[in-house]
Amino acid sequence: MKRFIIIASILSLLIAALVTLYFLFREKENPNELVLYGNVDIRQVDISFRIPGRLAELYFEEGDFVPKGTLMAVLDKSPYDSQIEVAKANVASIRTSLENANIVLGRRQQAVSFGGVSREDVDNAHAASYELLANLNAAEAELNIAIDNMQYTEVHAPTDGTILTRIREPGTVVNPTDPVYTLSVCSPVWIRAYVDEPDLGLISYGMKADIYTDSGQSYTGQIGFISPVAEFTPKTVQTKKLRTDLVYRLRIYADNPDRFLKQGMPVTVKLHLQRGEKSE
Repeated sequence: MKRFIIIASILSLLIAALVTLYFLFREKENPNELVLYGNVDIRQVDISFRIPGRLAELYFEEGDFVPKGTLMAVLDKSPYDSQIEVAKANVASIRTSLENANIVLGRRQQAVSFGGVSREDVDNAHAASYELLANLNAAEAELNIAIDNMQYTEVHAPTDGTILTRIREPGTVVNPTDPVYTLSVCSPVWIRAYVDEPDLGLISYGMKADIYTDSGQSYTGQIGFISPVAEFTPKTVQTKKLRTDLVYRLRIYADNPDRFLKQGMPVTVKLHLQRGEKSE
């Protein structure tokens, strides 16, 4: 019996000591700091062509980093090169006809003064010249479209990013808007987090935030979006306690210079509050 009492006493002392150490060395909550937990969200871009064609080259694999403006893929240019040549020939032909029509018009305008031709012949020459001028404008517009289509046979990276998916391979015939790559935008990224309804009045747009990953990296950001709609809403009829279970989604924009933040990564967000000042 005495042994049992001694063991119980020792255990009680150990428990008391552990509790005391916990309260002494635990990290104290900062009343001017709001700690949230969230996940990284990253924008994605589907890379595609504006014109149909056969894929000739794709220059990157999944996981490759692509700087902004880099040539990513090319279509077979042969059909579009032929379209340019046809359009150029059409423009040259109509321009020659227009020049000849203007010569005829000038001669008839001179001849009409001494009765060599009728007024109707002059009017017809005018009409032929105007018609050819309109045809020339249309042909030049078709040439410009053909030149633009040739430029659209190449697709460039719209921003710095990492290849998530290589969807097509060379030789594939693609239609306009068919994606050939999916690109993950490196920066900026945002953090999706949630704030409890009682803390909603403590935050505001543009509020600075410190962001920490589980492996120790730190980043800075700011609140860019506060949802106007509550999530995880309880039943319509609520008690005062249930109202405190409402949360609102935040979007905290952050730079990602080292490209370490990845889609879905859990992070800790610390917001520095200024209590006593009214949030905007």
